[in-house]
Amino acid sequence: MPARPARSSAPDRPAVPARARSRQVAVVVIGYQDAAHVTDAVRSALAQGDAVREVVAVDDCSTDGSAELLARLAGREPRLRVVRLPANSGGCGTPRNTGLAAVTAPYVMFLDSDDVLPPGAVDALLAAAVEEGAQVAAGLCVRRELPAGREVAWQAPLYATRAVVAHPARHPRLVHDTLCVNKLYRTAFLREHGIRFPDGRFPYEDFVFTARVLAAGPRTALVPDRVYIWHVRRSAARLSISLDRADVGNWRARLHACRTAHEILLAAGEKGLARAARAKFLDHELRMYVRELGLHDAHYRRAWWAHTRAYLAEYDAADWARSPTAPGRLIGRVVLASPEPRDLPRLRELAARPARLLPPYATDPRGTPVWSPSLPQVTLEPLLSRPLRLLPLAVDAELAPAGVLRLRLHELYGRIARAGPVAVDAEWRRREDGLAGGRRTALFETPAPSAPTPGGPVWPAAVTVGLTGRAALGPGTWELRLRLRFRDGTTREVTAHARTDTGRTRRRALPSVRHGVVLVQPYATHSGALALRVAHGARGAAAVVRGRLRRLLH
Repeated sequence: MPARPARSSAPDRPAVPARARSRQVAVVVIGYQDAAHVTDAVRSALAQGDAVREVVAVDDCSTDGSAELLARLAGREPRLRVVRLPANSGGCGTPRNTGLAAVTAPYVMFLDSDDVLPPGAVDALLAAAVEEGAQVAAGLCVRRELPAGREVAWQAPLYATRAVVAHPARHPRLVHDTLCVNKLYRTAFLREHGIRFPDGRFPYEDFVFTARVLAAGPRTALVPDRVYIWHVRRSAARLSISLDRADVGNWRARLHACRTAHEILLAAGEKGLARAARAKFLDHELRMYVRELGLHDAHYRRAWWAHTRAYLAEYDAADWARSPTAPGRLIGRVVLASPEPRDLPRLRELAARPARLLPPYATDPRGTPVWSPSLPQVTLEPLLSRPLRLLPLAVDAELAPAGVLRLRLHELYGRIARAGPVAVDAEWRRREDGLAGGRRTALFETPAPSAPTPGGPVWPAAVTVGLTGRAALGPGTWELRLRLRFRDGTTREVTAHARTDTGRTRRRALPSVRHGVVLVQPYATHSGALALRVAHGARGAAAVVRGRLRRLLH
């Protein structure tokens, strides 16, 4: 059941006066060995204005001068209190619990030392909580990639409009937002229900905390405002827990957190939320880690596969029943059906967003679509009736030397031929800022009957890519987006699989009257999609070389 729209502050329902929201909120800031950023985080909390009664900064026994910086800041700011733990806790849970125990304000928020609260965040959340009588208010978190500054909204559909959820069971999608930092909590609600974070070394502690909050059945207000800026520093010397996925122990920790959250919801009698949490794992965690499996060695992949199979074996029939060919469920069924890692390139493409199911498209002796002849128990039969706009369509793409983008749309068990592909709109989007450029449209050609492919017919198309000249793509990283158009007016947004078997992914230097030279590097992303790196002039070429060295070292 969807959340209902929030009550507006109409003339017959005046907004809560500002004085009623004064000094109502405590912000708990936690940090460890983060002297470079912790004071910025604290200042962003203090800058929220009169709504903030206190900021409690908990230093987890840092040795880099963080505590001294905070102490000096506290000497100038009476709203700031600093708590220093006598020994490092090994995680985020203990410092957050310490801060929560120390606050005196009616509402509390959490902030990590390397992130910031944007202006107006506390006011937006507090107004919603007070006006709607909510124990929890949540808003939009934005992941900001540094130093590029690219921003991606976290769980944006949840926060498209202002809304109120009377009980989490009425809006199971809430389980997808496992963050604790983009939310305001009524302090008495947390204390009444004994809601705490796991102490000590417990990666993904917010999964468990969020499950405990949802299990307590809070009335929740959702706001579309930006309330948290999550800084992602992939080149940092010490990666955050969510980014440090080099060791399989990270995956084991994530599985443990997901399992614990599921058990908490079940114990509270929230079977619908527990099932939604398992679906979230398939759609989010599983797909994210599968996209990265190719970056790891065989030992990691075998261990990852074994741990994942053991976790998925806990699912019951109802957990698999809904949308059996949805990408995450299909990946899970392949993993569960095979004792050893297999079909990793194909699974990686299926884990992409949007998903791509590459050929070959096998059938069993009765003609039923299946994953492969050696894994016939994983049926793909629901693809025959799934709406075209939801199918994991596969398009190959390669950039020819003359700047021509060659595309091939693959058949999928007869669905494409029946739908009749008409045209494809190709657009490049710059990763750094989302700028759109290079829009082109091409008509699909009729498949050549004399040149069948192992996956069935393909519909080719070709569009030019502006690499030099006035309308050329600018410097940066460009990702390809395609919109397929069919005879009945149906459209489908997809990305393209980068063909790496043609030898055309080498870097090219193109002469340019304006820039002297343009460097173009087609490459495959972690999910196998085609992307371009473009650099202009000698300075841009040098930047490309430096970036390549950084990626190799990382």
